[in-house]
Amino acid sequence: MNVKLRVWRQKNNDTEGGFENYEAKDLNPNMSFLEMLDVVNENLTDDGSDPIAFAYDCREGICGTCSCMIDGKPHGPETGVATCQTYMRSFKDGDTITVEPFKAKAFPIVKDLVTDREAFDKIQQAGGFVSVRTGAAPDANAIPIGKDIADLAMDAAACIGCGACVAACKNSSAMLFVSAKAGQLNLLPQGQPEKDTRVLNMVASMDEAGFGNCTNQYECSAACPKLISEEFFSKLNRDYMKASVKTLFKAKAL
Repeated sequence: MNVKLRVWRQKNNDTEGGFENYEAKDLNPNMSFLEMLDVVNENLTDDGSDPIAFAYDCREGICGTCSCMIDGKPHGPETGVATCQTYMRSFKDGDTITVEPFKAKAFPIVKDLVTDREAFDKIQQAGGFVSVRTGAAPDANAIPIGKDIADLAMDAAACIGCGACVAACKNSSAMLFVSAKAGQLNLLPQGQPEKDTRVLNMVASMDEAGFGNCTNQYECSAACPKLISEEFFSKLNRDYMKASVKTLFKAKAL
């Protein structure tokens, strides 16, 4: 199959970018989208041109590094998959495919399709951890956790931090990411000692990074490659309200 590409090219975040056109010919429909970009880059390198910069690591839909917009949708036309799990058979022979980076204030462009998502790392560092010691695996596994709670925590833990939720949101909100990362730990016994400080610090870090406000239109969960539910929003809001009230009463008591 043959396709035409409109690829966003940008040297760095301080320079202006724009679309450039390329042709990808004689493709195997069963190759992944990233493999297709590899083929295009091989041809560009052979011609002495600058190859398209794009990020990847596991190529198994686990790390989220490969994130980019394909025809205006994070990760491409399929549902519940990352860019590296998108295959050329999802497109038609002769299609023109537009490829862009995730564009958000908090995700500055490094080059071409590569963005810096350090803002997510800072949110995670602000509270996405537990300091309580649970011992070795047998000891940790001995802590009783109800199946419904364990299942819900695992659903939240499925988040790979790719940023599709931010890219899909018209306000570039990180609400889905934060609610999943905070909810995962706040649901578990190990996460209870730091529950209040966790949610306050992670939300503060989200706001400081410049992410927009959530307007509950749920484009984020629809674009999420792991199909994280927007239902975690309500839990984050409840936890945040409780933590804020507790902090206020503590301040008045001093």
